[in-house]
Amino acid sequence: MVNVFDRLNAHASDSFVGRYFRLEGSDHPKERIGSRFTTEIRAGLTTWAAMAYIISVNAAILSDSGGTCVCTSETDPVCLSDETYLSCVNDVRNDLITSTAAITALASVLEGVLANLPIGMAPGLGLNAYFTYSIVGFHGSGVITYREALAAVFLEGWIFLSLSLLGIRQWLVRIMPQSLVLGIGSGIGLFIALIGLSANGLGVIGGDTTNFVGLGGCKPEDWISADLPNYCARGVLQSPTMWLGIFAGGFLTVLLMLYRVRGAILIGVFLTSIISWPRPTSVTFFPHTDAGDVLFDYFKKVVTFHPLTKVGNTIDYNYGNGRVWYALITFLYVDILDTTGVLYAMAKFAGLRDPVTMDFENSTWAYCVDAFSISMGALMGTSPVTAFSESATGISEGGKTGITAIVTGLAFFVSVFFAPIFASIPSWATGGALVIVGSLMIRNVREINWNYIGDSVPAFLTIIIIPLSYNVAYGVIAGILSYLILNGLPWVIRKLTNDYIVPPNMESSEEWSIPPGGMVPSWMSQLGERLNIIEKRSEPHPSASSMNMEMSSRENVNQSTKSLEGMHLGVKGKPSAIQYMQR
Repeated sequence: MVNVFDRLNAHASDSFVGRYFRLEGSDHPKERIGSRFTTEIRAGLTTWAAMAYIISVNAAILSDSGGTCVCTSETDPVCLSDETYLSCVNDVRNDLITSTAAITALASVLEGVLANLPIGMAPGLGLNAYFTYSIVGFHGSGVITYREALAAVFLEGWIFLSLSLLGIRQWLVRIMPQSLVLGIGSGIGLFIALIGLSANGLGVIGGDTTNFVGLGGCKPEDWISADLPNYCARGVLQSPTMWLGIFAGGFLTVLLMLYRVRGAILIGVFLTSIISWPRPTSVTFFPHTDAGDVLFDYFKKVVTFHPLTKVGNTIDYNYGNGRVWYALITFLYVDILDTTGVLYAMAKFAGLRDPVTMDFENSTWAYCVDAFSISMGALMGTSPVTAFSESATGISEGGKTGITAIVTGLAFFVSVFFAPIFASIPSWATGGALVIVGSLMIRNVREINWNYIGDSVPAFLTIIIIPLSYNVAYGVIAGILSYLILNGLPWVIRKLTNDYIVPPNMESSEEWSIPPGGMVPSWMSQLGERLNIIEKRSEPHPSASSMNMEMSSRENVNQSTKSLEGMHLGVKGKPSAIQYMQR
């Protein structure tokens, strides 16, 4: 018996939507096997649930810069005790909640419509921390102002757009050795899992004043100090919220996935959130504290819209300041490696990579959307927008087309008006989902060439440095440099010794070659093909008059032939002159 969902999927596949997004059953020559309309919707909601934390987290990090607020205290350079300044910073934070949700909605919808990829876009973690603490500084104590930093981000987007149209960003991935590409995907998986285990997730892993990391999961009263959250002096692994996230958001989700329950990750996130909302519990998201009261008062509004009064269109285009260019160059090389690596890893995870060219479908559109969103985000007061690794949660739910990204974007658009609800999804509700997705992405390590140390060590360095540095770009840089050294020097020695000194097992190394496809970007190739088709169609055809003349000449020839045939017999029984000549 065909249920309502099957009928809906069949109707969607037969429609324009199905053919545009290449749903299974749409009869598109490149339809994506396994893509179903209802599955895409569920995957989009799952991606949104995994990304929703960015609304509050990004606002909290960027507001630490002070935004457009000005500290005028002579005795307190960062205005920690200035109530007027702190009130202004709180207004900046509320502005950034709106702008974060808005730019995430815009970027994700564009990614789905134009690039047809199941990837959500949002202001990136790591980049926002670099923007705040290294460039602008805490409460504006850095090298340039908040407005000038936005100018650097704005120009970065347009530079990225040029690089994308020229195909340079695509080539950075296409020429990368396969072992490094696989290492990037695996490293991002570990990175996601680490986020899920840290204070931004379950809180199992915490800080440590002696070691690099330590066990967390302690109650706030057991922290070393209020300035060091999740640095446990005692009582590790005793936080009720941590155990709620582990069992409701973690084990329950895995059990549902074992039985292939659709929307398992989404169920785990929502169930954990609902349990965390009532106040008189030990796992509440709204404790009876000053901060908890502020969160709960905001939560009770349910529906509200906060206009941008502090951060909207506040760019200071002061490109004469050399430090702005320093920030711009830094943003460029960090963001180009970060975003390019994440986009490629997510496309590969979704099975959308071309095994011949090593590129992924609609890569030019994907990179252009990313670049455009960076500049638009700067106008809204946010740090650079990037592809989100949490998109893997939706992909693991079956998302394969741009419908997933569109649903994610629409959910964030709703979040603009329901920000009190969506900003109240606890970090421990999504932590388990991130760990699960990380375990799915780490499967890439099976395909790495572990038989040759020149391939395995660069891949391993990429995998391990991405989570430990909390930055995808640093892992990519480490992998590329180590690969060039470990494979470049043996190649030079081999050439200098005329193949006399060669690593013993070099035959097991991964063969590196430039993938086919040429330097011309895919959009230029497609444009050239279409122009050739148009040119062929516009070639002049024989005119009607010439065709009539040709037909009349043929008729004259036929009539002449018939008249000659009538002359074949001149005298009865004797051949005519014509017949004689033919003989």
